[in-house]
Amino acid sequence: MMRAWILPTLLLVCGSLVTAALVVRGSPAAATALLLLFVLLAGLHSPLAFPRSVGAVEAQRRSDADGRPVVYWRAGCKYCLRLRIRLGRSARQLHWVDIWRDPMGAATVRAANGGDETVPTVVVAGRPHVNPDPEWLRGQLTASR
Repeated sequence: MMRAWILPTLLLVCGSLVTAALVVRGSPAAATALLLLFVLLAGLHSPLAFPRSVGAVEAQRRSDADGRPVVYWRAGCKYCLRLRIRLGRSARQLHWVDIWRDPMGAATVRAANGGDETVPTVVVAGRPHVNPDPEWLRGQLTASR
């Protein structure tokens, strides 16, 4: 669970150090702008940018009931972030599993990817798809309704 917060924490610490240096040099406006940028980057790379994760077993149960895809992801993954941003509000309709929090989810991803933890891995109707196109995935959502 702590792994997911390493990158956001490092971004905040580095941003704070750079901001402090700029304030000491007499550039409070630049320091404020830079600090806001680092906070934004930390937020985007944290688990907070994603819909609430559930366990792999629960996600599979929900997917069986409503036909919606299951997305296996991890914090700090730029491809997961790209998928999340490009899906927009549609992302909340998916079942998200954080593989760093759920060992069963990580095992599912490794089984689908020949032992690698390649994310995002999306399971639609029992078939895994690695790093799918967000438009294709949005189409799968409308097909599952």
